[in-house]
Amino acid sequence: MPSEDIFHEVTARGRHATLVRPPAVSTRFSYTIGVVLPLGPAYVAAALLKAGHDVAVVDALGEAPLGRGSTSHPALVYHGLSIPEIVDRIDVATDAIGISVMFSQQWPHVEDLVHAIAERLPGKPIFIGGEHVAGAWEFVLNRCAPVTACAIGEGEETMVELMEWVAGRRPLADVAGIACRVGGRPVRTPRRQRIRELGAVPRPAWHLFPVEKYHDGGFTYGVYRGRSMPILATRGCPYRCAFCSSPEMWTTRYYVRDVTDLVDEIASYVERYEVTNVDFYDLTAIIKRDWILAFCAELERRGLDITYQMPTGTRSEVLDEEVLAALYRTGCRNICYAPESGSPKTLRRIRKKVNPERILRSIRAANRAGIVVKANLVIGFPDETRSELFATVRLGMKLAWLGVEDVPLFPFVPYPATELYEQLRADGTLPAMSNDYFARLGYADLDSAPSCSRHVSSRELAWVRFLGMLSFLIVGYVRHPSRVLRTLAALVTERSTSVVELRLVDLKRRAASWLRRRVRRLVGCGAPAPAANADAPRAHVAPSAEAPLQRVA
Repeated sequence: MPSEDIFHEVTARGRHATLVRPPAVSTRFSYTIGVVLPLGPAYVAAALLKAGHDVAVVDALGEAPLGRGSTSHPALVYHGLSIPEIVDRIDVATDAIGISVMFSQQWPHVEDLVHAIAERLPGKPIFIGGEHVAGAWEFVLNRCAPVTACAIGEGEETMVELMEWVAGRRPLADVAGIACRVGGRPVRTPRRQRIRELGAVPRPAWHLFPVEKYHDGGFTYGVYRGRSMPILATRGCPYRCAFCSSPEMWTTRYYVRDVTDLVDEIASYVERYEVTNVDFYDLTAIIKRDWILAFCAELERRGLDITYQMPTGTRSEVLDEEVLAALYRTGCRNICYAPESGSPKTLRRIRKKVNPERILRSIRAANRAGIVVKANLVIGFPDETRSELFATVRLGMKLAWLGVEDVPLFPFVPYPATELYEQLRADGTLPAMSNDYFARLGYADLDSAPSCSRHVSSRELAWVRFLGMLSFLIVGYVRHPSRVLRTLAALVTERSTSVVELRLVDLKRRAASWLRRRVRRLVGCGAPAPAANADAPRAHVAPSAEAPLQRVA
């Protein structure tokens, strides 16, 4: 196979790439799935189109967001198309397949998918990208023979150069930012330089994805505020939190987009997709005060009638009265802070450089501005004592009393490529990488994450999470009784204001879908799902013309 020799050059044989977004994978009792538009693969698809390649996309989650089935791992289920359905949608004439693996918990199922693709399309290069391979590339290459190379870091330029190798125009050795095999052993090429000119990156090729299925189903990353599209305003994060894989995936370089270009993209989504809301997917959206005020000013100047939200954790340093008022005035309705812990000792150990009092001041200001606030807390860090754990629970109670609507207590999850993961492996706390280990790396099941602290058992951690989150919810509803009626209205209208309401709406939909399937089976009118076959629809292919990438502003 081409992957066996880093210096192997193949002859030119076409330039057709198929990008696969695999199903979502979760434990059986996960309270959320995360059906969201895949921003990374859409960027990669756009880069390939700009470089002159033909691109097909199989969005296994978007094509069947309510589909569910068992995986080969007993602890996991998948959500989306089945493996035979995915494989059957890949054109046999394709020259290479790229698969995005954002979460390590997906890997056991993706490994089965890779073997199924290789069986049907023997000899075709298969490239794996995403957060998972940033820390597990050696494991992937050692375990899964059909994988040709792993793309580490930003994928746009890397995938374009990999396709140049496929076309026979460059040695694989010249492709920076990948891992592949040399003499049967995994090796890593030099790190790729980060993309600095973000304005030169082609906008996501959403025309290749089933965008309307996401809109029709009301699926979004943040809370549901109508038709939504994802967007990136920045790339990277300058901080080095010990539990985060960002430094390995992105380095610590932080780049922001030109505000005019960013607002142009938002305006194009309003025109093309009639969106009313935008979700920012940024790792850390707000760091530079002048930039965020300039962004708000440009939105105000353009008069765009939208809402927007920042559902990932952001910093509080520049979120003062003036900035928060500007955010609300221009449509920001939800924002997420990331205090992580209520214990100063824990914060020092995880190298989370935050000022708790500054965060509280900023949250109070956000509430006064009318912005719905979420705050992420994490418990179960290595060496965390019970007193430190309960300091975080007390912070959660305080936040709920202050008016923070969503206060999830996430378990610490030792992901590969993080500083804490390496420490835990070195001291023997964690087992070696395996599919069983990856299957346990979930945070959305109240009983799935083992404790990494010798002071707190896994069972105790699960109970603290459950009772803590329940207490936060009760405090919030008692403190703000009007939320009860609003939540009931959300269940009817399926338009949520908070993440709690979003999860309840999601559970309602999943329960209704399960009930419909049960009723059909009971009355005998439910037809079995069709088996994958040669007549199944193929992935949509966009020719290598520039027309699909025209920007609407």
